[in-house]
Amino acid sequence: MPPVRKFRKEDIIKVAYDIAKEEGFTGINARRIANILGCSVQPIFHNFTSMEELCRVVYDQIYNKYKEYMVNARNSNYKPYKEMGLAYIRFAADYPEFFKAIFMNNTKLSTENLILNDDLGNDVIKAGQELTNLSYEEQKKLHVKVWIFTHGIACLVATKTVEFKENEINKLLEDSIRQMIIGYKHEKGENK
Repeated sequence: MPPVRKFRKEDIIKVAYDIAKEEGFTGINARRIANILGCSVQPIFHNFTSMEELCRVVYDQIYNKYKEYMVNARNSNYKPYKEMGLAYIRFAADYPEFFKAIFMNNTKLSTENLILNDDLGNDVIKAGQELTNLSYEEQKKLHVKVWIFTHGIACLVATKTVEFKENEINKLLEDSIRQMIIGYKHEKGENK
């Protein structure tokens, strides 16, 4: 009798992650993972109580990949606010299925809660404050507008609806942020 091959939890997660990377979460199912691993579904359910649990673990890894992009941009010495917007769009371009899983599913969150659902949102707002000198609350309002614009570009990129060159995105983002800041300050009567 040949030895029974043990499948580590990490092996199962890696296969599910790779499927999500190519096809999104809809491609993840126990039978598919088992076929790729060359086993029955038993090792999957030995390591995870349900497919939902496995998908949560994969989602956490995907979100960590997104955070890696954003943290690297936040730590940039060159215009961190704009760099974080570019990183958001770059993530959508590099990992379209991951981007869709995080930001294009039916989250049922308000815009503010979606933006502020973790420390990254606060970091982006603080980076914006350094640029605008607005209060936290004012910057949060401005950031919602900037984020909606940036999210629109990222969605177009992730769905391959429009193909942008990096320099086009850079210019669009820089010009739009500048104009939104001017408009916001004009609205407040600052006219700077």
